Amino acid sequence: MNISAATDYGMCALLYLTEVYEEDSSLLATTEQISHSQEIPTKYLESILRQLRQAGIIESHRGPNGGYRLCRAPKEISVADVIRALDGPLAAVRSERPEDVSYKGPASHLQEVWIAVRVSLREVLEEVNLSQIASGGLPTKIKRAIDQPGAWDRRR
Repeated sequence: MNISAATDYGMCALLYLTEVYEEDSSLLATTEQISHSQEIPTKYLESILRQLRQAGIIESHRGPNGGYRLCRAPKEISVADVIRALDGPLAAVRSERPEDVSYKGPASHLQEVWIAVRVSLREVLEEVNLSQIASGGLPTKIKRAIDQPGAWDRRR
């Protein structure tokens, strides 16, 4: 799985907004505050924030005291929600959903592998939310996965 710059920066921005939300859910953060705090290029961040707003994850308020805040509690926003908002489906094959592709001959069962990949991604990305990441309180299943032998090893 390739995690795009948009998703990576989007998560960082949302985790900053999570911190603000936990302090006071009515507070707003400006693009400049988020950009500076998370070292995200401002113009790129503006595009990401627009997509997150359109997806209903954040809301914006204009004016001299304007800014952004989460639309709902951080525990209600999963990593999967963010990826779908910024990059589309969790698993795509040639830009199609895995259930929409088909193969012939020796590759006829390849679709099943792509479906299994999507299931695995969902098991992690739909379970982990902003609040858990911000607090470091990741689910036990996730902690077990990252503690497995070889989890941190690079492979070619």
